[in-house]
Amino acid sequence: MSDCTLTLGNRARPSGSYLQRGGSGMERRRVMPDEAAPHKRTWMAFGASEAIWGRELLPRVQRDLARIATTIARFEPVSMLVRQNEFDVARSLLGSANVELFAAEIDDLWMRDTGPVFVQGNDTKAGVDFNFNGWGGKQRHGRDATVATVVDGHAGVETVHTDLVLEGGGLEVDGEGTAIITESCVLNKNRNPGWTKTDVEAELEHLLGIEKVIWLPGIAGHDITDGHTDFYARFVRPGVVVAALDNDEESFDYDVTRRHLDILHNATDAQGRPLEIETLEVPSHLRYRGADDDFAAGYINFYVCNGGVIAPEFGDPDTDSAAHATLARLFPDRQVVQIDIDAVAAGGGGIHCTTQQEPVD
Repeated sequence: MSDCTLTLGNRARPSGSYLQRGGSGMERRRVMPDEAAPHKRTWMAFGASEAIWGRELLPRVQRDLARIATTIARFEPVSMLVRQNEFDVARSLLGSANVELFAAEIDDLWMRDTGPVFVQGNDTKAGVDFNFNGWGGKQRHGRDATVATVVDGHAGVETVHTDLVLEGGGLEVDGEGTAIITESCVLNKNRNPGWTKTDVEAELEHLLGIEKVIWLPGIAGHDITDGHTDFYARFVRPGVVVAALDNDEESFDYDVTRRHLDILHNATDAQGRPLEIETLEVPSHLRYRGADDDFAAGYINFYVCNGGVIAPEFGDPDTDSAAHATLARLFPDRQVVQIDIDAVAAGGGGIHCTTQQEPVD
């Protein structure tokens, strides 16, 4: 804890974590930009291991990671953390793509959750470390708990500390003061015991400039993330949200996606605007054989980069093409590229989960 602190309620927070003093002497909040804002680069982690993924799936996951990275690298630079002894494997899969490798000790590949959340303010940039704890202690994470500070060091930015525990996949923002968050993740006792919505909202206002949180219930316990926001709802731009719709009545997400749509249709953003809601239907047929409840079959986990939208396809001709058409309409100034990420999806994640954007300086 810093010697200089500001206190909100019962929680002491470093003063540098959310306020800066400009030349005029006025204190200015840092803000988390929308993902569609210009990027300096994308961060990833070549962190799949046999211990977590198994011998059969491991090489397929590594190829998926390389496919994601090389696709993004067509639009912007990619920086990737790699174990020292896996540099040759990574480089052989990445080829000559615009991907820079940094040696790091890492446990897994989910940069969205382990990496920093970048914020900007008063011509400076910083990375917030949200205390990754293995999604509530579900997976070993001693090395991944340090990824945020490692990335900040390579990026040359200050690390901002907080008592709040969350993952980047549980946080969706429009860049104008509105966030969408799932209760099942952030208010879960395996992350933030004793915290209330008011506590979380106040901390996010100070850390990220969030003025309004739209809370979705999510669903805890069915996947390792306890229902991350980035599988349910994403901002296209301020005032426009695209949300998942699961039409399989046997799915645990059938009811919750409908509840989310009801909430979003009745919500307003930080500017008081009602939200325009679009939907992406979950695929009914999967190319991947042996998919179980852990398989992350959905299109909401796309990634927006400079000039592009990188999205999955699952071998369902109807929903794959419908997702492409919807995303192309919603992002008319970006190229929509769909890629096969079946091995990553088999581990419960998607493209967005493997990435973290760093905004321009």
